[in-house]
Amino acid sequence: MKTFGRKTTQMSKERLSLRRVLVVEDDPVLGMATEETLHDAGVADVEICATTDSALEALKRDPPDAVILDVHLADRDDGWAIAELIETLGAHRPIIVFSTGTPDAIPAQIAELGSVLEKPYTPDALVHALSQPGRKGLLERLKKALS
Repeated sequence: MKTFGRKTTQMSKERLSLRRVLVVEDDPVLGMATEETLHDAGVADVEICATTDSALEALKRDPPDAVILDVHLADRDDGWAIAELIETLGAHRPIIVFSTGTPDAIPAQIAELGSVLEKPYTPDALVHALSQPGRKGLLERLKKALS
């Protein structure tokens, strides 16, 4: 059994094929629990960023395979702006998983960029969301609509 946020659950047996995951989360307990879940699922490199600025630096320094994004950070209340930036990374953009207590606060066109997990969620839900293929980005969908 593992406690994750406020829930206790059995750990998933599912393995992820991700090399590096960026966790953008300002709650240190949730950040550490997420990191443990990712390591247990086979992710070797997990970086936790508590602010928008540190997340942007991490994205520039070493682009991840996936980003778990708390949309209401202490330094900004529009964490989805990071998802918009990720959108510009082109064909190799990371998988995006939004982590939030208020999923309805994410603009619909932004929420379409990734999976949305409502806090508290189980480790199994997180691993499952990260095992799904990345969604087509906003620019890709726009290009397709115009052609």
